Amino acid sequence: MKLTVVGGGSTYTPELADGLARLRDTLPVEELVLVDPAPERLEPVAAVSRRILARHGHPARITATADLEAGAEGADAVLLQLRVGGQAARNEDETWPLECGCVGQETTGAGGLAKALRTVPVVLDIAERVRRVSPGAWIVDFTNPVGIVTRALLKAGHRAVGLCNVAIGLQRKFAALLGTAPGEVHLDHVGLNHLTWETAVRLGGPGGPDVLPRLLAEHGDTVAAGLRLPRALLDRLGVVPSYYLRYYYAHDEVVDELRAKPSRAAEVAAMERQLLALYADPALDEKPALLARRGGAYYSEAAVDLTAALLTGNGSPYQVVNTLNAGTLPFLPADAVIEVPAAVGAKGAVPLPVPEVDPLFAGLMASVTAYEDLALEAALRGGRERVFRALLAHPLVGQYAYADTLTDLLLAHNREHLPWA
Repeated sequence: MKLTVVGGGSTYTPELADGLARLRDTLPVEELVLVDPAPERLEPVAAVSRRILARHGHPARITATADLEAGAEGADAVLLQLRVGGQAARNEDETWPLECGCVGQETTGAGGLAKALRTVPVVLDIAERVRRVSPGAWIVDFTNPVGIVTRALLKAGHRAVGLCNVAIGLQRKFAALLGTAPGEVHLDHVGLNHLTWETAVRLGGPGGPDVLPRLLAEHGDTVAAGLRLPRALLDRLGVVPSYYLRYYYAHDEVVDELRAKPSRAAEVAAMERQLLALYADPALDEKPALLARRGGAYYSEAAVDLTAALLTGNGSPYQVVNTLNAGTLPFLPADAVIEVPAAVGAKGAVPLPVPEVDPLFAGLMASVTAYEDLALEAALRGGRERVFRALLAHPLVGQYAYADTLTDLLLAHNREHLPWA
């Protein structure tokens, strides 16, 4: 089995190598190809990944290349984890929206739109080139904004499933609090990528007893602290929102915090420099502790589980993924991409039935889905007015004066990545 990683020079990649080594019976990879145009990143990342596999006695061969077609030829699955513009572009996404008093974040709001505009055309080009050399390959998208990027891939007819680590992170946290194995915890997870709520926590499987009330009663303070939201809000909602909901539920508070400290991109860039130096050490043959602070917790487990389910049937039969709505949430368009538990197999991901969604959550989902429609249109066709319309539709922007100013700022900061601008 051959797995190709586009963006293989990412400092995340040794986490994936570690997961492949530990979960070799779930996903028996024979060849791992890392594709990246930046040799200064690709070489140390590939080297430490080889040492990690060797430490575990894994026989897979790791190759590294800047040639996408060569790397993807014959691949069974292609994992996308690229960042167009790198941490420098992310730093801008997280800073210029603050000039209008709007959240600066790389996956939502104005910054998220900028990332979508830069990323969608590049990902579609990659997917078309992959299709030419490996027409049967599955594309697993971990590239943000996952919902919009996955929707672009599906709209273009690619065999694609989107993946995020929010659900698996909460599953692991809840399992630890409840004193049970992660595999025993099934989440009623509903929403869009980075806009989700846990409406039930079930033991034993999709139809198991709901222990969310017990979880909140016994561990609500711990859960709330992890989300940086008040315990009282969780009790009033009766659900556990994703930590990304803090950008909506505590918008002005978050803006004040972001203005008072360096951007997350600046922190991550410093970590990446340290990680690449560590990876260059020929004695390092395990993922360093610093990698846990980089983000992407349980990324490898989620990626291996999903890829295995698509290719071998060895993965978990029910997984939280980003896939077509297809009537699952009747208040959203059929071609919207939603993030819900799905049955995953050789034919892809089929969402499980979802109980009726509280209008408090459904309304925000519908609003952000409308924004995503407009964002994808802007990413595919360009044009200042399309960017303005997407920003005006976004709940974190909304006002026309802000949308106008943010449009100008977005274009000014992204001209090198947007040929039409």
